[in-house]
Amino acid sequence: MTPLTIAEAGDPDLGLIRAVAAGQDVGVAPGLLDMVQRRCDEARQALRDGRPVYGVNTGMGALSAVRLTEQQQLSHQRNLLLARATGGPPWLGRPEVRAVITVRLLTFLSGDAAVSAGLCRQLAAFLDSGIVPAVPRTGIGAAGEIMQLAHAFGPLVGIGQVLGPGEALVPARQALRSRGLDEFSLGPKEGIALIQGVPGTTALCVLRLADAAALTSLMEASTALSIVAAGASRDPYSAACARGDDTLAAVLGRLRAAVGDDPSPRALQAPVSFRAAGPVLAQVHRATGLLEAAVHRALAGVTDSPAYLDGRFIGTAGFHGIDLAAHCDLLTAAFCHAAEVAAARIHRLLDPAVTGLPAQLAREPGLDAGLSPVHKRAAGEVHAMRCLAGATPVGLIETSGGQEDVQSFGWEAAEKLRTALRHARAVTASELLAGYQAAVLSGRPPPPGCRPVLDWLAGIIGPIDGDRTFGVDIERLIQAGGPPG
Repeated sequence: MTPLTIAEAGDPDLGLIRAVAAGQDVGVAPGLLDMVQRRCDEARQALRDGRPVYGVNTGMGALSAVRLTEQQQLSHQRNLLLARATGGPPWLGRPEVRAVITVRLLTFLSGDAAVSAGLCRQLAAFLDSGIVPAVPRTGIGAAGEIMQLAHAFGPLVGIGQVLGPGEALVPARQALRSRGLDEFSLGPKEGIALIQGVPGTTALCVLRLADAAALTSLMEASTALSIVAAGASRDPYSAACARGDDTLAAVLGRLRAAVGDDPSPRALQAPVSFRAAGPVLAQVHRATGLLEAAVHRALAGVTDSPAYLDGRFIGTAGFHGIDLAAHCDLLTAAFCHAAEVAAARIHRLLDPAVTGLPAQLAREPGLDAGLSPVHKRAAGEVHAMRCLAGATPVGLIETSGGQEDVQSFGWEAAEKLRTALRHARAVTASELLAGYQAAVLSGRPPPPGCRPVLDWLAGIIGPIDGDRTFGVDIERLIQAGGPPG
């Protein structure tokens, strides 16, 4: 497989990060590495004037007033990766860790971090080696990501542990030796650079955005099946209802294409969970777009502290990550609401008064429970999501003797989004199952726009002749991802 080449600094295509996360090798163009080295040389020259530079010739946090001797500075950068690695399992998965390392490499290429071209080359080689550091998924309360990043980059210099076969932990030094790699010798400022910024939250958001896009498309399909099953009036999906809102217009257009016309709806107004489907899904799309914009700002902006800008080192707040944390929360809340609305629709589909179909979508009501337990699965998933919808950055905890007196908990916000997506995927699978069974029981020809998804569902679920372990069907749908195209 030909390695991807990063040819210029700046805001990259998110597809590159996802490709490297999935296992693609990566390299950096020689010209770009030359630019990085020039910035590094310039910054190291500036360090020689003896002015205090946080984390380089001083301690960190509450100990930043402590000046380090030249001898202490030689070991300080490596030491920064030791005590801060306080996390534990569960660990991030292989794609997530690779994404974190990739984002840190990309943000180094702006030159703000004042690291060497050698460190950038080593990060690319580290990715190509297949070594996966053991990085904690949650449970860290620092300002920024210094604790998690100490786990992510300690193995580069022989510190910490990496994931081995079967998720067993392997000493980093052993893993380096087995791949023919040397422990990297960090230069001035390179230790603090590895644990600064928000590369972790940024990387996790890049992966979650792809998951969110796939799930939202599937949510639109499940919504369309429910609309058809309920014989809902198509009025709320008309183009006129989206005046002034391009995002809503696009959602309603796709729903109209899927459900077609129904000149004889079962009721003048369907339940609100059907009528509000367009605005609910539009909000998911809007929140996704806003998080993606925040990711691009993080990739292109200044997130190092200190950063080498305009010929001098400047302390910044780019590590705080409130932009990413807040927009993760917005998308999490949008998915929580969309899942609640979908669960309400599932409940309505079980009611003959709404659909005209057998009670609980059972083949033989009374003898069979039908899909009532499927709705209860969805209800349980929605209940589990409710605790995720709160604002992650609210509830500050002072640390480091008061020097770090606020946090945004962006890393935790990204993890909450991952969890919300998992629950919402189960709810969507439940609605797809209910919509499929309703379509079969109705005996009516489905609208042409629904046929592809119904054919896909038939290939996964097959005929439902009576009660069975529907959890198996739900899991199959979760694992299947989505219909082709």
